[in-house]
Amino acid sequence: MTVRVLTGINTTGTLHLGNYCGAIRPCIRASKRSDVESFFFMADLHALIKCQDPSRIELSRMQIAASWLAAGLDPDKVTFYRQSDITEIPLLNWMFNCVCAKGLMNRAHAYKAMVEANEAKNEDPDNGVSMGLFCYPVLMAADILMFNANLVPVGRDQTQHLEMARDIATRFNNLYGVQENFFVMPFEQIDEHVQILPGLDGRKMSKSYNNVIPLFEGGKKALEQAIGRIVTDSKLPGEPKDPESTSLTQIFDAFATEEESKAFREELKAGLGWGEAKKRLIEQIESEIGPMREKYAYYTTHTEELEEILQAGAAKARKISAPFMERLREAVGLRRFHAISTGKAKSAPEVKKSAQIASFKQYRESDGLFYFKLALPSGDVLLTSVGFASGREAGQTVGMLKTSCSLEGLSEKVVLAENVSASDVEAALCDMKADQERKAAQKAAQKSAS
Repeated sequence: MTVRVLTGINTTGTLHLGNYCGAIRPCIRASKRSDVESFFFMADLHALIKCQDPSRIELSRMQIAASWLAAGLDPDKVTFYRQSDITEIPLLNWMFNCVCAKGLMNRAHAYKAMVEANEAKNEDPDNGVSMGLFCYPVLMAADILMFNANLVPVGRDQTQHLEMARDIATRFNNLYGVQENFFVMPFEQIDEHVQILPGLDGRKMSKSYNNVIPLFEGGKKALEQAIGRIVTDSKLPGEPKDPESTSLTQIFDAFATEEESKAFREELKAGLGWGEAKKRLIEQIESEIGPMREKYAYYTTHTEELEEILQAGAAKARKISAPFMERLREAVGLRRFHAISTGKAKSAPEVKKSAQIASFKQYRESDGLFYFKLALPSGDVLLTSVGFASGREAGQTVGMLKTSCSLEGLSEKVVLAENVSASDVEAALCDMKADQERKAAQKAAQKSAS
């Protein structure tokens, strides 16, 4: 079975070794597997949220595209494109905006953090909040669901966005999926073994901390200068050193075999000087990154060829997105006039009733357990589950609730939301079941008529 994996990277700056070890290298390795269908894109529409400098956006897109190719990405074996070249994504983003509850976006971590920061300063809660920032998770959902990705490699801080993507997909499927579910449920792919590289000061490598080691920009000289600034203690050559007292050893580990890492630590304990240790680190990184620099320099100076690769990638992506968008346009009613159905339209009361149908959302939390919740389209939660050891067990419990429309025997597995009674939940479950039966009947009638 082939799994579709989608990876995006924001284009607001240049890449550093942390990006390479945490995202680029593992994603490129995964893309070479025969059971993986990989999509790689540059999230240049997302970049506009935080950056309004056209020159910086333009340069960053070029440098990041060149970095992926230099690091070994094969554009013939993957789908490699710029987000802004896929014209169907903004349209899908708008469709999702029209079915996504504002309450769902109110709970987005980035938005809540800005509101809390503003309130702490006694400022307007929405000061500095653009609609781009507020609706960021909706655009991310469009990126993922446009290609019905099964897995999205993310850090734990991004798992909420995948849950929101599933919420939006479920809502759209419930509203318009009379004959079919348009979207599969995407899930986060969190690699517990992926290397989170520390920066020069020991904190996570991040441009916001100004502690990064550049990947390609500045060449070997910039690499040497950055590593020269790695914080170490004051012990002299010959004095035993604690290998764990500096980020130098952890960065070395990211480019070394287990045997090489062990030998390096033993040398430090035996008195290897920090200056010599830094030279060893430079050589270790250069053995992997150095050969890539020539290819990076080639693409950054042959931008016409780089553009051709990206245009070919966009054309490849649009072979999927363009026909899919035609199906979605048909589903929501944005049809060609000759395709308009002459059958009886839905009455206003039916539309209103359908819009109030609750739905289940399944997700996995950072504790490793599987959960589900029952929520209305408005975002109001009726109940949540306890944690289950497996997704299958959680799914079986959801199936029991859907079938029985009752909480009997399941009270220990679910928690009712505040001011929600068992009868409220059971009524919502009955409405769900009736709605599914109605859709099934409609589908059968349409099939019979055709």
